[in-house]
Order: sequence, then structure tokens, then C-alpha cells
Amino acid sequence: MSDLLTKDRKNIWHPFSPLKGLPDPKIISHAKDCTLYIEDGSTLIDAISSWWVNPLGHANKAIADAVYKQMLTVEHVIFAGFTHKPAIDLSERILNIAGSDFKKVFFSDNGSTSVEVALKMAVQKLHNLGVKRNKIVSFKDAYHGDTFGAMAVGQKGSFFTAFEEMVFEPIQIPEPNPANWEGYLQRFESILQTEKPAAFIFEPLIMGAGGMKMYEPEHLDAMIALAQKHDVTCIADEVMTGFGRTGKMLASEYLENKPDIICLSKCLTGGFMPLSLTVVNQRIVDAFDSPDADKAFYHGHSYTGNPMACAAANAALEQLCTQETQANWSRIHEAHLAFSKELKTFDRVKNIRLRGTILAFDVSDSSEGYFSSVKKQLQEQFLASGVLLRPLGNVVYVMPPYVITDEELNKTYQAIIKGLESL
Repeated sequence: MSDLLTKDRKNIWHPFSPLKGLPDPKIISHAKDCTLYIEDGSTLIDAISSWWVNPLGHANKAIADAVYKQMLTVEHVIFAGFTHKPAIDLSERILNIAGSDFKKVFFSDNGSTSVEVALKMAVQKLHNLGVKRNKIVSFKDAYHGDTFGAMAVGQKGSFFTAFEEMVFEPIQIPEPNPANWEGYLQRFESILQTEKPAAFIFEPLIMGAGGMKMYEPEHLDAMIALAQKHDVTCIADEVMTGFGRTGKMLASEYLENKPDIICLSKCLTGGFMPLSLTVVNQRIVDAFDSPDADKAFYHGHSYTGNPMACAAANAALEQLCTQETQANWSRIHEAHLAFSKELKTFDRVKNIRLRGTILAFDVSDSSEGYFSSVKKQLQEQFLASGVLLRPLGNVVYVMPPYVITDEELNKTYQAIIKGLESL
């Protein structure tokens, strides 16, 4: 074991990992575009964008230059009572992307905290109006993050068992699908009428860590219309789906009825800096638009509105909005579409699904779910083939940076085939 690995094992507690029983982590010496360079001289294609945050390739020079320039100007300043150009520019960019319904941007640090902000805003909105309603509707297999509010509205299971008695109880419903759609809206409206929730939170069209489950825009559209009819705040958790993952800049662009709040993070800074945004419409603003101190939103973080993170986001968005990047969304989608036909030849491959740059499928196994026995076997085979893919249990997915080449995509697909053939 190298000296670095010895120190890692001694000092570091890695996320989503038991402290014993796992292979040694790989030491990344550097990275460029879609390639991770490992200390031992081997390489990996980063086919999951390093937990979905890197859409424009590693060590992107334009973003790095923007961050460096900002470092030499002002690295950070308290955001309560102060502001700066990178944050102002970013707010304008995001509101232009979100559309005319949206009026304000609240800054925080990561996807979980953007969700916490949204949930608190939805409840306080009603409180400010003299209405006491605090229940939240969410999908059973959703994943919204690891902080307490985000845990509460996500799926129940091993991740959060220790905290079940500490979190509030949401109203959880299955996501809509063709099999349950008949009568679904009537059941949903009955919940809205009887439970009188404050908010309905959802991952639009794709439920990420819950297994890359996908559902249709027209179903969600109808649900949003009903929820807003009953003055229920609709929160779109676009932490994963934002910035091109679904083939549009935001998944909400597929909808006729827009949410009241959108949560953004992941791809926002091109993988360079932690940053998240909670974007709200006029209905939310109106409930807080008062000089009354009791109606202020008392939430913030030490690094709220960090100028370097904002500079990274501005540079990333310049590239994300280009025709070249958006052409890459279509190129990756078409490649996934062609490969999905090949996947159909494997008996153990089920439920192939595709939207935008995300391809996912299930591998049938005696133990399905996040702790499926095929997870470890497949991941080890993928790594041996030089590709970083991290199955969600028996769910295999590909979510590459948009700069991935056709050759790298093909190598990723061949790694998947080799992994399936090894089962």
C-alpha cells in the first residue's frame, strides 16, 4: 500500500462507504476532459461526470481562468448586507434560463441545502400569510439529499434508518406511470383536499439516486396544475436534471405548468466549486415582500454567494448555453439510442430508459435495489475495462460529460457489454 493510501485509510471517512471491507480508493493524480489519471499510471473514462457535477470536462481552462481571476479580486465576502458582480451576473443568467415566471434567486452551498431552503420557503410562505399548513407531498422513491428536511421527503431505507424518528413524516405517493395513471389524479386531488399540504416536491421526469426512474411530462403537468389550484407550492428539484441532462436546459422546460420553486446545483459550476441556487416565482416573493422582520427568511451559510463559485458558474453557463454544447446533448442522446437497441439482446437487461443524455437500465437479479449483489461485480468489471460507472444497485446508468468523444462513448458501451457478459 502506498504512503498516500495508508494516510487515507488512517484519516479519511469517505461518503456512502463502510469503514471496512471496501477496496482501496483510487488516487487521482490529475484529470482532463473525460479522463481521470490514476497514480498507478492507469486511466478511467468518467462516464458519470463525477457524481453528475461535471458537464464540461475536467480541468476546463475557461472556468479555471475565471476562478483564478476572481481569486485575485475578491475570494469571499459576507453576503448579508453586501453583494458583488459575479452573484448579480449569475442571478440574471439563471432568471433568463428559468423564464419570466421566476423573479428571485437564493444562494446556498449544495443540492441538499437548496432543497432545505425550498421546503422552508414553502412553509413560511403560508405562515407569513397567516395560514398554518406544513405537510409535504413527495414521491416514495425520491432522493432529495442528506440534510434532515431533504431526508424526510426522500425514500425510506437503510441510508436514513437511524434518523427515522427524528424527521417529519411526509405524504408519500408513487410516481405516475401508465400502469397507475387511471384514477391517479383523483387520488392525488383527494390528498390535496384532505391533507392540505404546504408543498409538493418532485424530481422532474427523472428520479436520480432512487434508481433513475423516469416518468412523463404530461403526468407531472397535470399534477402541478392540481397542486397549484389548491395553493400548494410546487418544488422542482432540478439538482440532477438541470443544465442539459434531459436534453433541455431545465427539465421544467418540458412542462406547460411551471413549478413555483426550482432547486439547482450539480452542473452549475462545471464541477469546480460547491454552489446551489433556489429560484422562486412571484407568488413566493409576494409572501416575503415586507419590511416586517418577522416575515424575513432567516437562512444563510457562511459561504453564501461565494464570488469564486459564482465566477465558475458564470463561466460554465457561457459554455452550457452554446450551440456546440447543445449539439452534444443530441449527439450523446443518439448514441445512447443506438446502444439501447444492442442492450435489448441481453436477457437480464430490463426496463431500458432514456431521456436526453441519461441512459439507464435494470439488471434482473435475485436481490434488486441499492444493495443488489450485481452492483459490486459490475462496478469492478467496469473499472477493469477503464470506465467509471457506479451502478445504483441493479440499475446501470450512463451520464457522461457533454465533451465525451464518440470513441469514449463506444468504449463505455463496450465496458457495459463486457460487464453484462461476465454475469
